Amino acid sequence: MNNLRRTFLKVAGGAGAVAAAVSLGLSISGGAVAQGAAPGMPLPDEQVADTLKRLFGNRPIQAAGDRIKFDAPLIAENGAVVPVRVDVELPMTKDDYVKNVYIISDKNRRPVNAQFAFTPDSGKAAVGTNIRLASTGDVRAIAETSKGAVYEVKREVKVTVGGCGG
Repeated sequence: MNNLRRTFLKVAGGAGAVAAAVSLGLSISGGAVAQGAAPGMPLPDEQVADTLKRLFGNRPIQAAGDRIKFDAPLIAENGAVVPVRVDVELPMTKDDYVKNVYIISDKNRRPVNAQFAFTPDSGKAAVGTNIRLASTGDVRAIAETSKGAVYEVKREVKVTVGGCGG
């Protein structure tokens, strides 16, 4: 009876992993889960310039000015839990809206901390979350519009103890 139960759990667990991978946009090859071409997926050991190129191609990244309000601490006492808030002051109409907001940390092994998707029905592009920082460095909030415009604001956050690198 225990062997039958173990076999069932292994098969069910494997099927669940495949379903999760498919729903996350990952591809299955050779029995292993491989990262697909989803543009927002973080890649390990990717340089920030490569991340920006992968996400936005050759589109110019414009200074946000007062279009993005980005709250992040100047000094993070614990790099494992750094609170950030992004409020984007751009139109949210059917024809022109904020499609994505990215939070990118220049010094992290995987620069993309988070990606948030919006629709015109969202009403406003605003998010608050906690991120992990490996060490002191620039953190960027980037807004991408449905028309392809990309706006960025960045700020240096100093990590004093315990970033995700130790």
